[in-house]
Amino acid sequence: MPVKDLGFRRAAPALTVFVAVRLLGLTVLAVWGAVAGSSAHTLLAARWDSLWYARIAAEGYGYEVALPNGDVHSNLAFFPLLPWLERLVSAGTGLDYGSAGLVVSALAGLAAAWGIFAVAEFVHGRRAGVFAVAVWAALPVGIVQSMAYSESLFTALAAWSLYGVLRGHWLTAGLLAAGAGLTRPVGAAVVAAVWVAVALALRGGERSWRPVAGALLAPLGAAAYVLWVGARTGGGLTGYLDVQGGWGNGFDGGWAFARFIGARLASPAFPAGIGLIAGVALVLWLYALCVRRRRPEPLLVYAGIVVALALCASGYFGSKPRLLLPAFPLVFPPAVALARWRTGRAAAVLGAVAAASAVYGAFWLNGSGPP
Repeated sequence: MPVKDLGFRRAAPALTVFVAVRLLGLTVLAVWGAVAGSSAHTLLAARWDSLWYARIAAEGYGYEVALPNGDVHSNLAFFPLLPWLERLVSAGTGLDYGSAGLVVSALAGLAAAWGIFAVAEFVHGRRAGVFAVAVWAALPVGIVQSMAYSESLFTALAAWSLYGVLRGHWLTAGLLAAGAGLTRPVGAAVVAAVWVAVALALRGGERSWRPVAGALLAPLGAAAYVLWVGARTGGGLTGYLDVQGGWGNGFDGGWAFARFIGARLASPAFPAGIGLIAGVALVLWLYALCVRRRRPEPLLVYAGIVVALALCASGYFGSKPRLLLPAFPLVFPPAVALARWRTGRAAAVLGAVAAASAVYGAFWLNGSGPP
């Protein structure tokens, strides 16, 4: 595919669908808020993690909350790229930091949709690329793509880094992977994908210095932040893990999540336990489809690590659906299936799914929401 095919005109159908789905979600949220007496702006920009990001943008690092049980929630747990961008947008527009975060998220969402389209088109063709964006936008927790959260920004950086890998643009891939590493801890998945792609290229006879340079650039963002946190806390190489531990986060292979599901099954919340099992099974089945259909190795490595980190973390079980949002290669199998249908039929199914997602998103944000 020629580089010029990345032009806006080619991606326009995918971006149009993405904007339409997101506007539907925001409209339903606004109507729900008008009825329930809640503020859509507050739900999107001034609750949960968005408050932590805005405080970092305003004051920098150093804020923490000591809980009665002795745990300490430190804002060092949050990677810096989103608050940096919030500060930049706020300085240029006069918006408060939360509203600036919404601007960053909106622009990053478009960039993510474009990147997902580029990757899906490269692997499966243009029609499947459009449907991949549509499915990603209409995920049940797709409303997070419109929040002052870092998922959209991370997905944009990850998608374009992976596209760079697939096209052999090694320096671009490495730089974008470094940016992803400054955005979320799961940036390690992008780094691993770049490294695997470089290893395969070198094994295949690549003799340029560029793959090696890309591999060296990829981990710099995450490494810089983790080392800085270690130096600031005095915890050295494990300092960042200690900060995450204060939040109750860790990696236990999924044991805590399994016990959480088991508790639901043994309680009146039995249907919720069944739903969680079905959701995990669906995620694993989609990943198995990607493996069986021999998708490019960097995509498999990336998606596999994102899924593993999301499902096998020991804390914040309500966050797991949104932690899976960056695993966009998982939407490729349903996108390919939809691409084989007649346009009217596929559009009707996606419209129904998008409407259900919009209603669920409004219900979710007006309830427990994403911790």
